[in-house]
Amino acid sequence: MSSAPASSICPCIRPGRAISRPSCAPSSCSAPRCSRASATSEPRGSSSVSAPGADFREGYVEADGFRVRYLEAGHGAPLVHLHGAGGLRLTPAHDLLARRFRVVAFEMPGFGLSGENTKTRSMAELASTMARAAQALGLDTFNLMGTSFGGTTALWLALQAPERVPALVLEAPAAIRPEGSEPPSGSPEEMARRLYAHPERLPALPAVDPAVRAKTQALVQRLRGPGRDPDLEERLRKLPTPTLVLFGTLDGVIPPAMGRIYKDLIPGCHLVFVYDAGHAIGAERPQAFAEVVGDFVERHEAFVVSRAETVIHP
Repeated sequence: MSSAPASSICPCIRPGRAISRPSCAPSSCSAPRCSRASATSEPRGSSSVSAPGADFREGYVEADGFRVRYLEAGHGAPLVHLHGAGGLRLTPAHDLLARRFRVVAFEMPGFGLSGENTKTRSMAELASTMARAAQALGLDTFNLMGTSFGGTTALWLALQAPERVPALVLEAPAAIRPEGSEPPSGSPEEMARRLYAHPERLPALPAVDPAVRAKTQALVQRLRGPGRDPDLEERLRKLPTPTLVLFGTLDGVIPPAMGRIYKDLIPGCHLVFVYDAGHAIGAERPQAFAEVVGDFVERHEAFVVSRAETVIHP
């Protein structure tokens, strides 16, 4: 099946109608295959959704001289998550994934409650530290998920230790982006407008301590590197890890079209566009996100979504 533009929507899906897998057969649909996620099942707003992360427990490990904080919940195959430039923030998608996996969400050194990080010199070095943090938890092998800035970290970790990462998930990764693009910053309201397609449907973001924001922004600016890194992109051509790349169709931070570059570079890459979602897909479309991520992590190369571009709609 040939690739189709991200705007193509599988006509087999009708809004408000819950349809179970498998995906629609090529004989009945000429658009990219679609993950079956119902609009009516997707939580919207804060009235019916409890605060995420209630079942997660906090812990710490030592890695490269850092005391690394993590939040953990669930049982089963380990799924390690590396957060974006805004720091560790659990979403309903974490709760859903913890029903199927042992989810470990790390707070990378220099973010959140950790002290200032003036030691780490590159994304590759940060990735090495996070690999040691996972090792300190007894995780010799683990599925790996990275969000935005954390997606870049996750890519470097998978390149450094592919034998430890059976599956890689990249949510709106920031490793490849237009020059001049900047991570979300400012007031909680300004952040929400950049992160979400529909901030009015979600609880307000909490205020961030100015000192925490300052140390985090300095670290991100020091490590994030150029929008296009020829060395990294050349390495991606040899990445053996099955990879799932997801972008929201309304991402206001990184153009969703950047996803096609990953698909062209990484041999085992699946590209999924999530309809009506912004940069923070797991927060806006948690059920759709958790469904496709969970299926990919469990199935790897047997993943039912085609190698053609895929749109999750509605």
